[in-house]
Amino acid sequence: MLSTIRTFGDWLASTDLSATIQNVSWIIPTVQTVHIVSVAVVIGAVFLVDLRILGVFAPTQSLAALSHRFLTWIWYALAVLFLTGAILIIGEPGRSLLNPAFFAKIIMIVVVAVLTYLVQRPLRSDAGYWDSSNSRRLTLKAIAVASLVLWSLVVFAGRWIAYVTPISV
Repeated sequence: MLSTIRTFGDWLASTDLSATIQNVSWIIPTVQTVHIVSVAVVIGAVFLVDLRILGVFAPTQSLAALSHRFLTWIWYALAVLFLTGAILIIGEPGRSLLNPAFFAKIIMIVVVAVLTYLVQRPLRSDAGYWDSSNSRRLTLKAIAVASLVLWSLVVFAGRWIAYVTPISV
């Protein structure tokens, strides 16, 4: 598996697109900037919703209204993160594809995106879904805590990609 990823990374690094991304001086810094701003949008929106769930932020505002306002931003920002991340990987595949911090980041993003979807989905049809029972409220609070932890770790892992040595095959 790792040798297949290495082979793919070597092929990707040899493409004209990768060479262009690497050699045009403004592409990587610009894409990284857009990537970081999108991370800030996701983190800001997620933290506001999760802190509302935990009763720390806007406790008088309905979760449905708050999530509708902020969670929409998450999905758009995640799409931008996917695109900018793909550009960064194409430009520097050796930096990411075999990097344990990168893999940890991607796994955590998938898990926390699923958790976010699980919070948002029932609110579309029933604004009081999460308030209808104690077990649902406890589940929601557990999801909020997991979300806060995972998104924080995603940011940490993202920064560590530059400092963790990729696995050699």
